[in-house]
Amino acid sequence: MIDFRYHLVSIVAIFLALAVGIIMGTTLLQEPAVELAKKTSDELTKTNGDLRTELDALRGREAGNDQFVLNQTPQLVSGDLQGQRVLLMDAPGDSATYREAQQQVIEQAGAVVSGRVSLSEKFFDPKSAGVIDGLVNTLKPASMSFPPTASVYDKAATLLAATTLTTDPAQANTVNPDTSAVLKSFETDSLLSTTDGDPNKRATMVVMFAPEKVFDGDNASAETDALVALNAGLDQGAKGSVLAGTAATAAATGGAVSALRDDSDAAKHVSTVDTLDMPAGRVVVVYALREQLAGKSGHYGIGAGASNFQPAVPNASTSPTSSGS
Repeated sequence: MIDFRYHLVSIVAIFLALAVGIIMGTTLLQEPAVELAKKTSDELTKTNGDLRTELDALRGREAGNDQFVLNQTPQLVSGDLQGQRVLLMDAPGDSATYREAQQQVIEQAGAVVSGRVSLSEKFFDPKSAGVIDGLVNTLKPASMSFPPTASVYDKAATLLAATTLTTDPAQANTVNPDTSAVLKSFETDSLLSTTDGDPNKRATMVVMFAPEKVFDGDNASAETDALVALNAGLDQGAKGSVLAGTAATAAATGGAVSALRDDSDAAKHVSTVDTLDMPAGRVVVVYALREQLAGKSGHYGIGAGASNFQPAVPNASTSPTSSGS
């Protein structure tokens, strides 16, 4: 007969064997797992370090390239816009830093900045369409007419172009007597503001600065369409026009530059540049204006829809084919 002590010893032996098995199994499995985890961690740490080194090198290269372009900019653009007057136009939410840097490069190219027109958010609000239409019909000269299909912003662009721009060098730096009250009236209704010079004294070219944030909300599409229509209309009244912004915003989906590039009609006439945040991009804006003087247009930068980083270098033996864009 098996006594109680035998049962007790058997039970203890079973649990002892189980404990030993668990300990041995855990030990045998733990060591490879720890080694694998350590190896993976070391590899990730090395990869991270390599990537940081590569990123630092790229940042250094970019800073060096930017500094080189900044130093060479006066030579790169010298005389390209000599004799031209350029109107600067701000869309709501554009970057003052980029705009001021671009103005300096335009002046280094020999152009005179006639002034700056800042469009307000109210200007693009669809609720303002009636107000704008009323102003246009009241202020337009009797000789000005619009196509039956013209939108409110098509009409506003035509009137603003007649006020601030001209394709005739003889009329540059003069006020259009038929539209002299337009800017003041639009300003009174908080649709725009004027600074830095006298935009009433007409320019020959225009650069519009795109918003640094994509229009959003229920009216985003209508606001973007209005901005595209405005650029197209201004171009008709000038020797050339450029819409400038950055690839990350203006050339992104829903951005102003992207929308204009997608508009088959406007894209034929208005040039776009999406590298306004780069010193080289600001040189490209001048080159795009220079190309417009030759009756051509293009879309430049690094964002979607850009055909090249910059316009082709003009042939020195080829003269401009047109006085307008």
